[in-house]
Amino acid sequence: MEELDRFRPRVIIITGASRGIGRAVAQKFACKGDFIALVADQKDELEESAALIKNADNYLLLHGDLADDDFLKQVVDDTLAKWGRIDVLVNNAAWRTLETLRTISLENWEKTLKICLTAPVFLSKLVAANMEKNGSKGVIIHISSIMADRAGGTSPAYVASKGALLSITYEMAALYGPSGIRVIAICPGNVHTRMSQDFTDSEGENISEGLVGDMENLTPLQRSATPEEIANGVFWLSSEEASFVTGTSLVIDGGFTHNFSSYKNKHSQFPKEF
Repeated sequence: MEELDRFRPRVIIITGASRGIGRAVAQKFACKGDFIALVADQKDELEESAALIKNADNYLLLHGDLADDDFLKQVVDDTLAKWGRIDVLVNNAAWRTLETLRTISLENWEKTLKICLTAPVFLSKLVAANMEKNGSKGVIIHISSIMADRAGGTSPAYVASKGALLSITYEMAALYGPSGIRVIAICPGNVHTRMSQDFTDSEGENISEGLVGDMENLTPLQRSATPEEIANGVFWLSSEEASFVTGTSLVIDGGFTHNFSSYKNKHSQFPKEF
């Protein structure tokens, strides 16, 4: 396998780069000297992310709607116009509503799938075509979720899209593997981001602290992740240290997925041990 020269900056496209995980991923790559195309629909927050990257020559701001097919092509074209290649794509952007299948509208369903599934797939298609054309041993990383396997009944379109994103990871890895392109998914557990702070009850009162607390009580490490911890996983998967990793997912959830019962319940059973 052709060795990647880490003295040569790589070119990274990151969607949802205006805050949370996307911003942390951008900072991680930028501090290593890589070139970053920051993609998001919130212009002011996108500029805030860019301000954290000290060298203005090392980033490109791409503000637009990922539900717009023309914008997907613009992201690839503008990145290539500036740096001439793409080495890594991180599909991180997400959108969702909190409601059950009983009440979700077709509009909310389709918007969620468009941003969380269709946009990542077709942006990946455009990027992979360029990687193959240039003989690049590129990497595509999808940010899925443990909710792909641990549904709660309260966000059907989001759960469906994250599950499908895992399946398309395997499909794309099988297709593009012979070209040397690796495709991997990351499944975070709860992460301290804005998306984990918008839970409300039937009266509209914010109940995020209680819900997050319950999840953390089910997590062996007894806390949520920071965006930087997810970014560390993204960076490792993109590196040569993970050169034989493709067609799979990395779960970063503090042990939540494979734990049975809350630590509150464990303590009631075995107070001297938990």
